[in-house]
Amino acid sequence: MSASSPRVAVIVVAAGSGTRLGAAVPKAFVTAGGRTLLEHAVHAVNGMRQAVQLIAVVPADRLDDSQSLLDSVSPGARAVTGGVTRQASVAAGLASLEDAIDVVLVHDAARAFTPSSLFDEVVASVDVSGEGAVPGLPVSDTVKRTDADSRITATVDRSELVAVQTPQGFPRDRLVAAYAAATEDVTDDAALVAAIGHPVRIVAGDPLAFKVTTPADLARAEQLLGAADAGPSVPRIGLGTDTHAFGGDGDLWLAGLHWPEERGLAGHSDGDAVAHAIVDALLSAAGLGDIGSVFGTDDPRFADARGEVFLTATRERLAGAGIRIGNVSVQLIGNRPRFSPRRAEAEGVLSGILGAPVSISATTTDGLGFTGRGEGVTAIATALVVVR
Repeated sequence: MSASSPRVAVIVVAAGSGTRLGAAVPKAFVTAGGRTLLEHAVHAVNGMRQAVQLIAVVPADRLDDSQSLLDSVSPGARAVTGGVTRQASVAAGLASLEDAIDVVLVHDAARAFTPSSLFDEVVASVDVSGEGAVPGLPVSDTVKRTDADSRITATVDRSELVAVQTPQGFPRDRLVAAYAAATEDVTDDAALVAAIGHPVRIVAGDPLAFKVTTPADLARAEQLLGAADAGPSVPRIGLGTDTHAFGGDGDLWLAGLHWPEERGLAGHSDGDAVAHAIVDALLSAAGLGDIGSVFGTDDPRFADARGEVFLTATRERLAGAGIRIGNVSVQLIGNRPRFSPRRAEAEGVLSGILGAPVSISATTTDGLGFTGRGEGVTAIATALVVVR
């Protein structure tokens, strides 16, 4: 396991048939706005602040197609075969966790439009409390209890009720223990964890985390996507470059990854030339300045900061300006470190931070120049953004 292995996993459950939706394909593979619900859910996970291990649990007859889809939208993610019930499917996902994982989020692909920020809030709650965390919304309707003949028997105090959503997050050991101890099938992970005596907290949910269950829900999703896509949009391209010499203090950080056996790069921050070139490309495309003007070297907040800090701040700056990141392409030039074995890992980390696809190619200069002599690295990034 590499030093940069994620500590958080997200299991996306996408193995259900979705009979109430009345579609010819399993629910997670129904399209809305030209993308499957599974794709929408994966893009939400990609937008989380930190890199995660992503596992999609899918029907057996869609395993290969699902893996191809994941390879294109979230490199490094894995598709596994689900079970007959949701509980069996989650268990299959748990069996695929990497050793370094200590927090697990379970998410339904049917809640495809859940904001990335809600995933982050659940992780933060688990980290702070050490307990399970489930998003929920207050119940606004009056709730009645009825008998077998549909006669009202009581009015339920709705102040004590909450409508829960996903992702539901837990310390790994508690969730694994809960599934191992389960004696009956349930549809809620929190119920299993509570059954073995562990408390679970509610965090504020989000209306966008609604579940696509019926044709009316799918129509609502299409309406939301149509509203988001309304109005003219203008694609813009930006170019960014960055160069750093070897000789910095500590280990090497490059393309969002830790390279513990390599010399560090010199610079005000961690010297991550790939991350810095991406920042410049995005800011250039958006017309929002450059890395020097936005994150000045005289600002002590960014001394020794990792590339993730700059990338996250840039993504938030673009989002605040109503600008969406389309994709980023990077060319890394240098004869060290040997990049190709970790290319997919780096692409997954950077794509997760930006919430958009990032591709990286690497080359050498055949011994010519400072990069050819192993004195440093250069990165050239191209970014596509969409301005509304």
